[in-house]
Amino acid sequence: MNLDDLQSVRSKERQKDSLQHLRSTFYADAAEFIQSLRDEREAAAARADDPFDAPEVRRLSDDIKTAESTVEAVYERRIGKLVKLASLDAAGMPVDDDGLTAEEEGVYETLVTAIEENRAHVLSVLSGEGVPTSTDEETEAAEPAPESTESTTSGVSAADMMGSAGATEPADESRPVPPEPTTDEHAPEAPPDEPEYPDADPQPGADSPEPTADAKPEAADEAEKAEEADDERTTVRITKDVGEIFGIDQRTYVLSAEDVVTLPSANAKPLVDQDAAEPLN
Repeated sequence: MNLDDLQSVRSKERQKDSLQHLRSTFYADAAEFIQSLRDEREAAAARADDPFDAPEVRRLSDDIKTAESTVEAVYERRIGKLVKLASLDAAGMPVDDDGLTAEEEGVYETLVTAIEENRAHVLSVLSGEGVPTSTDEETEAAEPAPESTESTTSGVSAADMMGSAGATEPADESRPVPPEPTTDEHAPEAPPDEPEYPDADPQPGADSPEPTADAKPEAADEAEKAEEADDERTTVRITKDVGEIFGIDQRTYVLSAEDVVTLPSANAKPLVDQDAAEPLN
């Protein structure tokens, strides 16, 4: 394996909607290749007078970074396809799961089993035979509060084991205790606090315009504009790996090449302008 092999795998994975067949030892072979580059760089650094400025050391460092980022891109692209494949398999649809690596086979089997079990649970709940999954808040409310832990036989309490945070500082008997203040029955009572008033004039001024019934608050106008923008959507085909974006409809989209997705027009237009997507409607 070399750097050209890794980049070729990444290119094919981006071009295909399905998983390309890889050797079961692909990731292990890639790790072995990257380690050989590290060993080679270490040897080159030992031979160089200035290892931080040696051209061979810099070249090998660049190759290591390129190899690592390439393998990571291959994995990210394949794991997305793997999730879709597992969902189809769990639904009983025929799939081609050949050509998975050893690491991907374990993830794939776990995904299929988890989806099948979750699907069976949801269907049993819908049929009235199963019990809905309770939320964390309901579970916490149903469980009794744990009793406080007493001191252990060694004389160390739970608070001591957790440190001084949240513990009350013990009273120091050697410190003088200040006397409690006495109340003088003949002392005059303190006047009540005067209420605070806003700076605005309580009396309406003649120059202050009264709001009309037809006037709309500025916030309402902005909300209407946002709703109108949210209604305008465009279906596009993604031509480049964009990654994760946050739409104006308050949704998160993960965009990869060859994906077909409907986006708010305000988000789709910049992608089309940058040749990262092409409109389909």
